[in-house]
Amino acid sequence: MGARRDSARWPLVGRESELGGFQSAWARLRCSGVVIHGAAGVGKSRLAEEFFAEVVRDGWQGARATASAAAAGVPLGAIAHLIPRGVDLSDPAQGFAHIVKLMGAGERQRVVLVNDLHLLDAASAVLLRQMLDARVLRLVGTVRSGSPLSEAVGDLCDLGGLSSIELEALDRDRIAAVLRAALDGEVGRHTVQELFVASAGNLLYLRELVAGALASGALSSDGEIWELSEGGPSGTPKLTELISARLVSAGPEARAALELIALCEPLALADAKAVASADLVTKLEDGGLVQLAHDGHRATIALAHPLYGEVLRAATPMLRRRALLLNQVHRAESHGGRRHDDPLRIATWRLAATGTADPQQLIRAASLARHAHDYDHVILLLQALPADQQTTATRLLFGEAQYELGNFGRAETVLEDAGAHTTNEAESLAVVMERTQNLFWGLGMAEEALRINKEAESTIADPIAHSVLAINRGAMLVFSGDPLDGLELLEDVEKMPDIRARVYGMALKVVGLGSVGRAADAVSLGERAYREHMSADSDVVLHHPTAQLPGLVEGYSALGQLTHARLLAEQGLEVAVDTRTRTSLLYVLAMAEWMSGNLGEARRSFAEACSLARDRNTWLLRSASSGLAACSAILGDISSAESAISGLEGYPQVAHIAADEYLGRAWILGASGKTAEARKVLHEGARAAQAAGRLTSEAKLLTEIARLGGAEECADRLTALADLCDGPLASARAHFAVALTQSEPVQLLAAANELEGLGAHLVAAEACGAAAVAWQQRGNPRQAATAIDQAKRYAGPSSGAHTPMLTFTDTATPLTPREHEVAVLAASGSDSKAIAKTLGLSVRTVNNHLQHAYTKLGVTNRQQLTETMQRHRTFQ
Repeated sequence: MGARRDSARWPLVGRESELGGFQSAWARLRCSGVVIHGAAGVGKSRLAEEFFAEVVRDGWQGARATASAAAAGVPLGAIAHLIPRGVDLSDPAQGFAHIVKLMGAGERQRVVLVNDLHLLDAASAVLLRQMLDARVLRLVGTVRSGSPLSEAVGDLCDLGGLSSIELEALDRDRIAAVLRAALDGEVGRHTVQELFVASAGNLLYLRELVAGALASGALSSDGEIWELSEGGPSGTPKLTELISARLVSAGPEARAALELIALCEPLALADAKAVASADLVTKLEDGGLVQLAHDGHRATIALAHPLYGEVLRAATPMLRRRALLLNQVHRAESHGGRRHDDPLRIATWRLAATGTADPQQLIRAASLARHAHDYDHVILLLQALPADQQTTATRLLFGEAQYELGNFGRAETVLEDAGAHTTNEAESLAVVMERTQNLFWGLGMAEEALRINKEAESTIADPIAHSVLAINRGAMLVFSGDPLDGLELLEDVEKMPDIRARVYGMALKVVGLGSVGRAADAVSLGERAYREHMSADSDVVLHHPTAQLPGLVEGYSALGQLTHARLLAEQGLEVAVDTRTRTSLLYVLAMAEWMSGNLGEARRSFAEACSLARDRNTWLLRSASSGLAACSAILGDISSAESAISGLEGYPQVAHIAADEYLGRAWILGASGKTAEARKVLHEGARAAQAAGRLTSEAKLLTEIARLGGAEECADRLTALADLCDGPLASARAHFAVALTQSEPVQLLAAANELEGLGAHLVAAEACGAAAVAWQQRGNPRQAATAIDQAKRYAGPSSGAHTPMLTFTDTATPLTPREHEVAVLAASGSDSKAIAKTLGLSVRTVNNHLQHAYTKLGVTNRQQLTETMQRHRTFQ
């Protein structure tokens, strides 16, 4: 996966509508040309080049002209090279007419590309207009929005036959498309978001940010996904130069105001006017350097682009920075610090100016930062707190911030120290809760977390505190032990008066309910828990409300509401503030995509989850890697699949998602033609899930067994699970397996329609494929062909997927699962004896299946078989 490091020639993506608009305008009979208007850096020149190249490819004779400030001082300076030799310009009117006549004498139509028309000299503009009026050429040009135009250039741009295209900055989705094309691979959602925010959709800035991040190693790929490291993109010297030039254009009188805004934004407009006149502020706004906003009765001012602030802060000398910040502190304090966030801002400004601040001010500011889930800020403020001012509460807050930022080892050190300084049971309870969270979710030390919790249960006497600890133990058991034991402890969690314990306990109860097949109850409770979490005072809530969503997404998936599950996970990813929650949401999103059969999207989400889990959520890594391997295997990328699950032995295993670890190994085997071995792996996982009471996971693995040719081995159990588990998905899976055992095409098509209605596209397509085989065996090729067409329609979202029941659905006579199994092994080089041993068949039976496969595929030997299998991209 290689990035396109030549940023000047990035592929043009995200401008499809503008290209369409250009083509429509150019096709009009009276068209004189197209002019692209837009801010600096949005991609005007790149788009104009694409327009120009397109018409030149169509046979137009092309020429370029470059307007510039230097050329503007010379009449015809921009287009002198386009003027035919020998033209006498002593009389401009006659000379221009002569030029127009000569230009119109050619056989080919002419087009001229002029960048930065706003810099064009008047003579060039007049001559261009005359040539456009005479229809001897057409114009493709660009104009920077907001730039003053001379009268001649204005008249040129107002020409009736000229079409205008307003080019805006790219939105996030189009930035994502640009990045995928430029980096030649998938890009993590959070990385897209960071680059989108940093560039504000400006392509020029984006290119420089990517170039800088690639050069520094901050942006890298693990072979599956591109991600930014902590700290974000840094850009290049060229980017700094571009932005500095933009800021200098405001003039020296604006520098103080811009520096103050950069240090303190968003800044109250009244404070900005302390260093800048109202006229100057208006000038800065008109020039696109700042933007005003209104929050109730309060007007604020901020820089118009996030990179402006970075450049200004880096360039502001230390003593000047100190003076600006302290003056702003004095202004804010003179107002009485009335606004709710004033203590945070005042403490931050004073700390940045002097390296210290009043201890009580620091503590209060840290608490406000925690309100906003700004844990970096919490650490910055509390690190400045003198040692003799630290309390159990500040140590707890500091430890929580370290945990939320993924610094789990540091968090354990801080929280253990906090435990040594507790003075009452309330403080002891708070430390135990925070410490067990870090041990369990951060360090993956479930046994140690349960031990500390049990020890606290034996020493803390307060009944409410004891109930909180019981909830904590139940939550951990749901995820790492027996879900039924955990659910018993969480039975009445909704009645818990302590909201911190209640919303946490409800979140894990949702997970437990979904795990044991009670998905309807899980969804109902999950919706309630999310509402309560959203409305709770953030002072007492442990995590951001999006921490409630992973279990809710799992519940909707188990019910078969796969589209809603995916949408909910995507919405959560939009607002999640911490890496741990993002990783969990990516995982449940990937699993919902897997169940839907959207394997490309599932692979991407599993890859993102793996990338984040390596550093922050190691307990997710094994299962996420297995999901990635399963997707890769079905998509035909066996080497990537095997690589995904290698070297995971040292990472923790979590009971709740342990069943998913079997998917990767099973599908790698299935992709190698060893479906019997694949089913053995899945049976092992299904038995473990059944023993633990995790019925939803068991049903998932049994469905995979049916897909890999083992329907008779699991149909009865899936039928029993349909009675034990909520929702139509459980029933649809059972109907699918039973229809497979009976090879009944009508039932298979009914199961396919049932699964398709739930959004399980790939399994629905497989059911159609099985129906096609059944119809063919009954001597009904027309019905078989219809079933194949239906399989192709259902498999549409699963582009690139090839499983045993989908193999050769574009042939008149599909292979049976056993024929497919034998053919795959034969194509991989195994002889009949080896195949017989692998599948537990006689050599004669293997040869019979092989001959049937030859006949159906129209081949006569193993070499042709191998070529045909590769051509159809089936498992090799």
